[in-house]
Amino acid sequence: MPGTSNPHIESSLAHKCVEQYDEVRNQTLKLVETLTPDDQMVQSMADASPTKWHIAHTTWFFEAFILIPHVRDYVPFDARFSFLFNSYYKRLGGHPHRTIRGTLSRPTLDQVRLYRTHVDYHIHELLNRGASAEVLRLLELGMNHEQQHQELIVTDIKHAFWTNPLRPAYQPSQPRQIRVVEAPAEPPLTWCCFDDGIYEVGHEMGGFAFDNELPRHYTYINPFCIASRLVTNKEYLAFMADDGYRRPELWLSDAWDHLCEHGWIAPLYWEQAGDDWAQFTCRGMQPLNPNEPVCHVSFYEADAFARWAGARLPTEFEWEIAADATKNAGRISGNLLESETYHPRPLHPAGSQETDLQQIFGDTWEWTASPYSAYPGYCAPLGAEGEYNGKFMCNQMVLRGGSCVTPESHIRKSYRNFFLPQMRWQFSGIRLAHDRGGS
Repeated sequence: MPGTSNPHIESSLAHKCVEQYDEVRNQTLKLVETLTPDDQMVQSMADASPTKWHIAHTTWFFEAFILIPHVRDYVPFDARFSFLFNSYYKRLGGHPHRTIRGTLSRPTLDQVRLYRTHVDYHIHELLNRGASAEVLRLLELGMNHEQQHQELIVTDIKHAFWTNPLRPAYQPSQPRQIRVVEAPAEPPLTWCCFDDGIYEVGHEMGGFAFDNELPRHYTYINPFCIASRLVTNKEYLAFMADDGYRRPELWLSDAWDHLCEHGWIAPLYWEQAGDDWAQFTCRGMQPLNPNEPVCHVSFYEADAFARWAGARLPTEFEWEIAADATKNAGRISGNLLESETYHPRPLHPAGSQETDLQQIFGDTWEWTASPYSAYPGYCAPLGAEGEYNGKFMCNQMVLRGGSCVTPESHIRKSYRNFFLPQMRWQFSGIRLAHDRGGS
């Protein structure tokens, strides 16, 4: 009858929401299984956060956005945590400066885990009682927020372990070749070309999206070509051998100043021993595989390499148009978090037989030439939720495609990641593009 609810449907929906919530929350705990309490306290630089803070902050998000405003009788685990684990949401009160997160020895890791259990229990209670559409929307936002922090857990602990002179490994070591000898050649780089025209870009409104992926809109694109695969270590070594880091004509002015100030001579985590290069990975120091995608480069380095190669970086809309045209465009697959490699994989030479774009999802985030700004017609959400993305639309560059530490269910072709152009600690790489001449 109209106006009546179906308890079986409601029960099924609640069960599905609990399952999804638990899956995301358990993935976070799985990522920290190999870490000691001491490991989880380390903050190796201002842009990174301790693992313990990530665990607490993602819990805070569910408490601050769902439990406190939507559960009348909810009692916070510790009222002080509202301040302590707020990241940057000014409308929800104050917060510690991000640079001191590594000094927070209290609460202990055990207390943070109890906090997590407390919030999980009350989220379960809320879902089992029947949650409103608004609560379910915020729950989905919270789960996607936690997936972003899962990626940060890996990138931040990798940087923390690299700064440790002992160079500990985040992942247990596996039997593997000690030196890369006569590695098979990478597939040749070919070009996938697209005609000019008016294209529709942005999220298609099927499933979850962050507000910065909206609204879907039309944009005019000149004819362009985009590389069939990512740039490899071998190709980047050629750039370095040609004095790429010593030629100011290849670099943007701000990029050259940054290079000189910080003494860059190679991507982050690369180290030279004699004539050979090695790189720090989540499994410790490893010989550099020439056929893996180059990783941990800044926008500045990606832009300089592209100029050296006689090409450029794609715009974010060119990237999205190309991703939309790939085979099985609606299916996300690749070397993502679930692969548990936490490192870019080389593309097998057999891939050279493909005419489609390779490595479009996973392996490394791909720098684009697009500044991070609002789409035409964008309106930030009301309240604290409006601080999630919109307030960062200044001085940052867009990356696309996800990386080897991005959850598979989290990435999509309209997803817009963004970082300052000098940032290198993320799993960021390079795909080239160029203007298409002729018809």
